[in-house]
Amino acid sequence: MIRGPGSVEKMKKEWMIPTGRRLLAGSLLAVLLAVALPGCSRDPNTRKQNFLESGDKFLAKGQYREAAIEYQNALQIDSDFLPAHIQLADLFLKTASYGNAAREFTKILQLDPKNIKAHVELGNLLLASKDAAAAQEHAKAALELDPNNIDALALLASSDSVLGNVPGSLEEMQKAIDIDPKRPKSYLYMAMMQANAGQPQAAEQSYQKALELDPKSVTALMAFGGFYQQQKRSPEAEEQYRKAMQLEPANPQPVVALSRLFLTQGKRAEAEQIVKDAKPNLRDNPTGYRILGDFYLGTGDVPHATEEFAALFRDHPKDKRLRDDYVQILLLGNRTEEAATLNEAALKESPKDPAALLARGQILLRQKKPGDAAKVLQIVASAEPENANALYFLGVAQAESGDLALGEQSLRAAVRLRPQMALAQQALAEIAVRKDDLDLLTKSSEALVQIDPSLAAGYTLRAVSRVAKHDLAGAETDLNKAVTLAPNDPTAYARLGSLRAAQKRFPDAEIYYEQALAKNPDFAEALRGLVAVEIAQKQMDKAVARVLQQIAKSPSNADYQVLLGRLYATQKKYAEAEAAFTKAVSLDPSNMEAFLTLAQVQIAGGSPDRAVQSYQQSIQQHPNDARPYVLLGMLEESRQNTQQARQAYEKALQVQPDFPLAANNLAFLLLENGGDTNAALTLAQTARKGLPQNPSVADTLAWVYYQKGVYGSAADLLKEAIHAVPDNATFHYHLGMVYAKMGNKAGAREELERALKLNPNSQHAQEIRQTLTALGG
Repeated sequence: MIRGPGSVEKMKKEWMIPTGRRLLAGSLLAVLLAVALPGCSRDPNTRKQNFLESGDKFLAKGQYREAAIEYQNALQIDSDFLPAHIQLADLFLKTASYGNAAREFTKILQLDPKNIKAHVELGNLLLASKDAAAAQEHAKAALELDPNNIDALALLASSDSVLGNVPGSLEEMQKAIDIDPKRPKSYLYMAMMQANAGQPQAAEQSYQKALELDPKSVTALMAFGGFYQQQKRSPEAEEQYRKAMQLEPANPQPVVALSRLFLTQGKRAEAEQIVKDAKPNLRDNPTGYRILGDFYLGTGDVPHATEEFAALFRDHPKDKRLRDDYVQILLLGNRTEEAATLNEAALKESPKDPAALLARGQILLRQKKPGDAAKVLQIVASAEPENANALYFLGVAQAESGDLALGEQSLRAAVRLRPQMALAQQALAEIAVRKDDLDLLTKSSEALVQIDPSLAAGYTLRAVSRVAKHDLAGAETDLNKAVTLAPNDPTAYARLGSLRAAQKRFPDAEIYYEQALAKNPDFAEALRGLVAVEIAQKQMDKAVARVLQQIAKSPSNADYQVLLGRLYATQKKYAEAEAAFTKAVSLDPSNMEAFLTLAQVQIAGGSPDRAVQSYQQSIQQHPNDARPYVLLGMLEESRQNTQQARQAYEKALQVQPDFPLAANNLAFLLLENGGDTNAALTLAQTARKGLPQNPSVADTLAWVYYQKGVYGSAADLLKEAIHAVPDNATFHYHLGMVYAKMGNKAGAREELERALKLNPNSQHAQEIRQTLTALGG
């Protein structure tokens, strides 16, 4: 099976529920019969019973979807019709639709609190979903109704085992065995609990007893094999798996278990051969016929996996799960266009299919269209709020679109659903680096190392947090570990270079950066670090020359043109900088940084009209990215084009309603131009929520409070802003005006005089002087 975000897990089965019955046109005779026999066609009890019986007939034939529709039809007539709920619950168990099954058993217990089977089945479902405490309560409820119910005792024992009550779990399981010593399943449960209790000899005896009572139990053989494997008794484990394969040649589970056993022993060839030999027996099983492809995928052999899934899809074009996974494999192999073609065909058939929409979001991300990706992925996340993959990719798309706060929110939701999701923790750590959020970086990188100690990214990210805490020795240890784990990954080399640069060991830093570029000539982080070292040594010309040298090696790298443009801009060579950024845009029209920095250089070079054109061009390329709208608004605001600025901020908020910078700037614009203070308050609160540590955002909200007469809250926010940026004249001006309204004349005079000293030519200078005069001596 495909693992991790970027893969497609088994989709939950959903049942189509009709909203009503179609009235079929018929002959006059049919109408007369309907009138003559009202009891047959209109009596609700008769109709719901007919639907129930029809569902039972479909169920007996294995036509589960049709059966579900009939049971739902009965429930439309009577939502409390207990027999239909009971049949639906069992049907959902058979089809592994466990969420629906849990809802049905819950409803059954509402209608019939003494239904022992419902308590036990719901308890087992809760236990499977890691809610052992709730499972335990259902076990106790069932045992109050029947103290000798073996299934309830087994559930109670299993729950206690998970909750750490090992003695209790063994005692309860022994009671179940005493009630029925011939029940194989009880010995199987006992064996698992004994193994969990650290009693391997007793567990082995219980497994043997279970198989003595039922020698053909594949479930027991598989569990026994797993036990032996945990005990590192590989020959015995292999024996159990082979027995299971002989009993059920068409069952893929023993094959998978045996192949994994061989893999743990380093016997890849034997593992592959086992799967190949078993494949003919599994050709009629949708899980089985893909077993070889799953093997290749699980062992990281993407080329062979792609080849196998391509052949399978040709043979089984109607297998939706196979198609969805084939799309993911094409993406793993960087065959994005092929994946897009196949996926769009799937969406044409089913436009709301969550798996296909998720794949479309991933494809848009690869096509560097994060704004478009975020809109698609939001549909999936809204429809399936517990889909951790959708939330992961949504968070990545939001972050790449510039909304780090929203991206972090989505990624945190993904991690809550799946704490062991390594890629989500990695994405959170990378957001933390961009936000300078040391607490988040520390937690996420530590979690990443714990989840997968073999993943180099965890160590490289944790090293960043350790450097921030001045733990340079710890950072170096982490980075050396990352180099060991991934010797061809340039990241750790580049960050070792940054570590040496922080220690002012510039020659060593240059060596590491050059090693990173040797591993990957397009690794921009290394070249940026190398340039920073040259600049720190006041060797700007050498830095420019080094970038030009790397561009000669990687002429299609847009990031290098951006770096060159920044260097020229630092030297105030605006024409050369503009040429470099223009080249970057032509190489990569999706590179938003190139577009935005091009406009900034054009502004600095005295060409604001060309900057407006650049912003508009970036908007055409990225209509769902709020950043160019905001920057265009800021430019228009600086040119006193208030209406155009307001329109740009409003468009940014249409694209991204929670974008904090747009909300902040529009709020301040409204305040400065006599706009609606209620609207300004809502916008300022939105900005504060998105950027809670930003002093300018605190100032905006404070100024709204000032306008609305809430002076205490305004003063608190302004003191916070001044603490962060002590020399901001506007902050002091605003606090002075607030103090004046509060009657704090001394505080007002101090703040206003400070504002004038910091900026004597402020547009508010005349108002400040008038207020100082009014305050008197």
